[in-house]
Amino acid sequence: MGTNHQTKPFDTAEHLQTGDDIAAYLEAAFEDGDPALVTHALGVIARAQGMSKLARDTGLGRQNLYVALSEGGNPTLANFMAITKALGLAVRVEPVQHGAAE
Repeated sequence: MGTNHQTKPFDTAEHLQTGDDIAAYLEAAFEDGDPALVTHALGVIARAQGMSKLARDTGLGRQNLYVALSEGGNPTLANFMAITKALGLAVRVEPVQHGAAE
């Protein structure tokens, strides 16, 4: 008889241990360019940090956070800014580097 191996689904939230991990994860979501992916990434980060703590730190209700960061959610810019600030993240804008031929 073979050995019984149990697997569990991969949960990205379990691997977001440091501020650098969180920043790299969110930056990768932004690089993809899909707003739904950015919302999903924020939701994963919120779970990693604790939704109750994030609700306290942002002043937003837990239920509002769950809805805004759920699949199909669409957080307002104000909520996005409150969430990233509460997570200790700074959002930066930089020009896109174009090819040398331009």
